[in-house]
Amino acid sequence: MNQADLFQSMSLSVSDLTRYLRQLLESDMLLQDVWVQGEISNLSMPSSGHVYFTLKDPTAALRCVIWRSQAQYLKRGLQNGAAIEAHGSIGVYERDGQYQLYIDSLRLGGAGWLYQEFLRLKARLEAEGLFDEERKRPLPARPRCIGIVTSPTGAALQDMLNTLRKRYPLAEVILAPAAVQGQEAPPEIVAALQNLNRLGKPEVILVCRGGGSLEDLWAFNDERVVRAIAASLIPVVTGVGHETDFTLADFAADLRAPTPTGAAVLCTPDILDLHAGLDELNGRLLGAFTDQVEDRRDQFTYAAERLLRASPVRRVHNDRQRLDQLTESMQRHMQHRLALQRAGWQGAAAHLESLNPLAILQRGFAVVRKPDGSLVRSAQQVQPGEQVQVDVSDGMFHARVE
Repeated sequence: MNQADLFQSMSLSVSDLTRYLRQLLESDMLLQDVWVQGEISNLSMPSSGHVYFTLKDPTAALRCVIWRSQAQYLKRGLQNGAAIEAHGSIGVYERDGQYQLYIDSLRLGGAGWLYQEFLRLKARLEAEGLFDEERKRPLPARPRCIGIVTSPTGAALQDMLNTLRKRYPLAEVILAPAAVQGQEAPPEIVAALQNLNRLGKPEVILVCRGGGSLEDLWAFNDERVVRAIAASLIPVVTGVGHETDFTLADFAADLRAPTPTGAAVLCTPDILDLHAGLDELNGRLLGAFTDQVEDRRDQFTYAAERLLRASPVRRVHNDRQRLDQLTESMQRHMQHRLALQRAGWQGAAAHLESLNPLAILQRGFAVVRKPDGSLVRSAQQVQPGEQVQVDVSDGMFHARVE
């Protein structure tokens, strides 16, 4: 047999070791009747009726449980940040290997040290005017660029990005990563804010993180973070924790949202509302355009009528009609005058005809002329044997006087 096997230590399973430790704790009479002072955080009251929270002081934390049978008498007045003295027994929750205090009675004390620090710092910064409403600036209605200060690995970032993508995909998003919990969180948050301000491109900055205990959110109560938010040249919206969580960063911000998702909602318009607004504007524009077209058409019609009335063509047509009328009147006048003249001529012709010697000749008379052409009006004018010319109706002939 190997000599080492004689002194080999016994190997225990995790369950065996945890059970052994529970038995040790539960066998210690001091730990089974103990009062513990601390500040409540991570308070949870599920539907089962049990109460769970963490009891903390500046250097340590202790998980606590109040069973439903006791919780109905003890849970009144419990809240995060409250200082209490809790009585109970120490045991081990074997599944998680976590020791915890099972409380059967408690006494409420004053505000916890963290809450007292919160109130002290709030009063001092408020006195400096960092929380004045006059300092709050309106957010841009439609930001073209949004800066985000949060943890790059947290669920809050994905929630905000999904919300921005659905509500307002037109905006560019710039992430300034920073720790949001622990000692390194405040300087990183301050640096992220300063970097976004130096960049100058974002029109609004979201400073966000998910829910947690007062200790988890304490970075947003840090004076450096509060002053950096107040000094930002770009409007800041905070969305830290849940709706019931308030931090000093919320008071310094231009707008406080109840959650990170709420911050994304408050700083952007809904694209559905924008579509509806565009449809309304399009309808109004179309109506105004139609009204303008109808009004201009009426004006053009009226102007065309006036132009037509004043047009030289219309005057030409009128003058042409008048010319036709004058021509017709002149023709009637000329015809009348011609008729009168014709009648006058006919009368004169008849008169002349009546005076025409040829007409007398046709009745059997003759005209006797001497060779020199003079008329013979008396027998005394001629001598026997003298030649004369005799004109009759159908000619003339010569004769000799006997």
